[in-house]
Formats: sequence, C-alpha cells, structure tokens
Amino acid sequence: MAVSNRTKHLPPTNSLNQMLRNFRYHEFSRQAIGILLVAVYGWFGQPEPVTFWVGSVIAIIGVIVRMYAAGYVVKNKVLCSDGPYSIVRHPLYTGNTLLIIGLMIAANAVWAWPVGLLFFWLFYPTTISYEDLKLHRLFGEEWERWSANIPALVPRSVFPKNNPNNSWSFMKSLKQNIEPAVVAWVAFWIYWLWTKLPATDVLDGMSKTLQ
Repeated sequence: MAVSNRTKHLPPTNSLNQMLRNFRYHEFSRQAIGILLVAVYGWFGQPEPVTFWVGSVIAIIGVIVRMYAAGYVVKNKVLCSDGPYSIVRHPLYTGNTLLIIGLMIAANAVWAWPVGLLFFWLFYPTTISYEDLKLHRLFGEEWERWSANIPALVPRSVFPKNNPNNSWSFMKSLKQNIEPAVVAWVAFWIYWLWTKLPATDVLDGMSKTLQ
C-alpha cells in the first residue's frame, strides 16, 4: 500500500506488521473509512429520542470545532498557535472525535462503540505521531516550545488565545479540508437518523434532552 513518505522514517519490520502499519498511516484510507463510518452510523442506527438529540448536538459541536480550526490553519507554511491551536495541537482531529462520538450516541447501537473505538485506535495514534513529527521537522524549536504546553486532543482549557494578527477566517474555513462537504455529509446523515424517529417522539426527545 502506497503511503508516500509517511513511514519512511520508521524501522523495517516483518511483512504482516508492515502491511498493518502502512494501512494505519495511509491518509486516504483514514479519510475514506471515516466518511463511510458516518454513513454506516446513519444507515444502520436505531435512534431513540434522547440518544439522538444528545448525540446530534455533540456531532454538531464536532463540526463547529472543525470549521473553527480550519479557519486558522495555513498548512506547512506557518505554525498556527492561535485560536483552537492554543488549547490543542490537533483541533481538526478533536472535532472529528466529537463528531464520531456524537454519531455513536445518536445511532444507539451496541456495535457502534467498538467500531468507532477500533477506527480511533487504527488511525489516530499514527496520524498524530506523523503530524507532530512533520511539524517538528518544519518548525523545529518553535514547535517544541509550543507543543510542550499544548495537549494533542483533549484541552486543559476551553478558552483559546486569540491573536488579532491571525483572526479566524470564514473563507479560509470553507477552503480548507473540503469543510462544506463535511458539513453537508454529516447534516444529511443526522437528518436520516432523525427520519427514523417516530413522529410522536421527536418533540418528546427534545423536551427530555432540555430538562
């Protein structure tokens, strides 16, 4: 499996481990399976009112976090340390994590959790490791100073630091990482789950969630 330069820095191993490692580092596989996973949760989910509304809110927060992060990043050119990057190193992946967890809850299926956790285990440790290594090579000591106090995914604070010289850009958010397509894809499958709720349960679920 072709992985560009993502595993060239790693020591050789036996063929089976090499295949698994290459798969875990393969960017397109991670993205394609993540997209498919959203559809699987939507298609096979059996939502209940409370789980649907709670999960949908978490998933939508994940999408918002993604858009927030995408509106700051300038890939491989500037080390972004403002906005969401002042509280986590990989806010796009934090957003993805919230998105998937939200859909796990909304789907209301026993299999949803092991499938989602397997996805995270397969791809996120290797992806984060590669991204950190790449940024370290690009930005050196600047990255070391920044990363020393910033966790990878789970923030210690929810109050980001903003730099007036590098403010969030809605247009940049739309252009980065095909965010409009992500929003549309997630919105469609949340709507699909919503259509599975009995009509009388929709408002009941909302009221129970707000209580």
